[in-house]
Amino acid sequence: MKLQPDKSNAPTINAYDRTGIEVNGVRYEQSLSVSSLPHIPPAAWATGPFEALGASDFQSWAQSGVELVLFGSGQKLRFAKPQWLQDLMAQGIGVETMDTAAACRTYNILASEGRKVVALLLIES
Repeated sequence: MKLQPDKSNAPTINAYDRTGIEVNGVRYEQSLSVSSLPHIPPAAWATGPFEALGASDFQSWAQSGVELVLFGSGQKLRFAKPQWLQDLMAQGIGVETMDTAAACRTYNILASEGRKVVALLLIES
């Protein structure tokens, strides 16, 4: 059986630490959204700590065309409140919560498979 490597034009997360994330060689030191959809570039996401998050930080992704949202909740695992995710759930969009490091790794795997995924990555430095 001949195997073909996965090919994707999606942004790749090259590195991450507790103070920032590098995407395609560019370092970001604030919370960030990274999407595998070609028309949505990496961009600043939430502006505060976990406690300041709300439904508005997630709502815009309900109409974006993604199939899955990976929520990277910072250095430790903290779950989004259900009311924050109502618009995503109403559209049938899956949501997975993990710490930011795990979300970075998972995003790269899913994006390389051609999945329509966004990683919402919380950085709290």
